[in-house]
Amino acid sequence: MPIDATLPYDATNIFARILRGELPSKTVYEDEFALAFHDINPQAPTHILVIPKGAYVSWDDFSERGSEAEIAGFVRAVGRVARDLGLVAPGYRLLANIGPDSHQEVPHLHVHLFAGQKLGPMLVR
Repeated sequence: MPIDATLPYDATNIFARILRGELPSKTVYEDEFALAFHDINPQAPTHILVIPKGAYVSWDDFSERGSEAEIAGFVRAVGRVARDLGLVAPGYRLLANIGPDSHQEVPHLHVHLFAGQKLGPMLVR
């Protein structure tokens, strides 16, 4: 169910629980700023979620409240995951859903990294 990204952070969300080690994930990368893991419902042959370790609801929330170190660390982590998985040459897509119109389902900032097939053009209907 899409969430309202203007609401306060909900520490019971699934990604917060993964960060606390309460739920398992198939981790592909972790550092002090970010955690990257395989999506449990992949929409492409490679579908990785990258989340910041801080309590941020959306990209808007993160860009407003995140420290320069957190923002830089998170962006670098996304690039590192793509490089480590060999996705730069063939190409990949990044997607961050924010709010109900985009169908954001988890109230924790996350970036989807899609790859492993030709993804086609982005279409907005």
